[in-house]
Amino acid sequence: MNEAQGNSQNLNHVAACRKEFGIRTFINASGYFTSLSGSLMQPDAADAIRETATSFCRLEEVQDKVGERIASLLHAESAMVTAGAFSALMLGMAGVLSGTDQKKVSQIPRLEGSGMKTEVILQKAHNDGYAHALTNCGVKLITIETVEDLEKAISEKTAMMYFINYQSSLGKIQHKEWLELARKHRIPTMIDMAADLPPKENLWKFHDMGFDLVCVSGGKFMRGPQSTGILSGKKELIAAARMSAPPRGSNIGRGMKVNKEEIFGLYIALEHFINTDQEKEWKMLEDRIAVISKEAASVPGVKAELIPLPLINRIPTLNISWDKSKIKLENLAAVLRNGNPSIEVMGGPGGSINVTSHMLKKDEVKIVASRIREELFKSLI
Repeated sequence: MNEAQGNSQNLNHVAACRKEFGIRTFINASGYFTSLSGSLMQPDAADAIRETATSFCRLEEVQDKVGERIASLLHAESAMVTAGAFSALMLGMAGVLSGTDQKKVSQIPRLEGSGMKTEVILQKAHNDGYAHALTNCGVKLITIETVEDLEKAISEKTAMMYFINYQSSLGKIQHKEWLELARKHRIPTMIDMAADLPPKENLWKFHDMGFDLVCVSGGKFMRGPQSTGILSGKKELIAAARMSAPPRGSNIGRGMKVNKEEIFGLYIALEHFINTDQEKEWKMLEDRIAVISKEAASVPGVKAELIPLPLINRIPTLNISWDKSKIKLENLAAVLRNGNPSIEVMGGPGGSINVTSHMLKKDEVKIVASRIREELFKSLI
């Protein structure tokens, strides 16, 4: 049996297992959400995982060498691959607290009496659920709204100033001023931009601005392994963060393991993402959305329009709504999910649906367009 035949047999076995277990695949017109198993990996990233799985490597050397190359791509001093963006936040926080002091590393999250600082300052609008990554390290979050609030909040307990990029428009202090205030008081900064791709320039934009640590997901639009992320930034802080990461033990991050396969898979996906023609890819996504929009809007009483682009999950998104006096359809998202083939879309305001095209394969675009039109048309009153 040659290698190609072996791979084909393995794929057939996986498909048989899915059928046996009753696991249903679906067409993803929703997005790269963790609950939907993220994004489909770039084929060359999947190839990298398969190839890397055939040989042993020393994990520290892999992190050293791949991290060095990633850092050069991101305009950073240093970088490491993490078990997702949440892991990047948590390990970065741990590194800020402990430095490279092994005793302090082993004490996190028990900060009382450790000599470590215990507070992180962030804007009230930036205090979302992902801040648990920081509090897992034992710190207390100090929320502020104005520059005056920030100046009052800074003390000898302040370990870090934390910023969430996708919430920047909701806060009163923007990136540049946040960094100026942090430098003034010599406080390390971290920015969470987990899902803020595209544009690819965001990968180095925040290093160029002056953030000390930057956290991003390796899945999502980058299409690396969904279970990976990148922590990049100042060399001493990345070295400190790695003290709390596998393969080391006696630390808070021992369970956040990424092996050689994921590290190489992420690197290949990152390289591919950076080298992709962004404008060409964006045009393709818009063209696919246009096909779906045209089909949906051909049904009387249906409106299809693009949603303004947010900072997070920045992709062309189509909202499809309908006049309920003309179309009797309570839950189109559920109808599509339960149909054949199963299609996943996002629920929109007022019972409408939101559709994206970036996770669709070429041959799935017309299927999605046709199914949406079919369900809307047969629900006409």
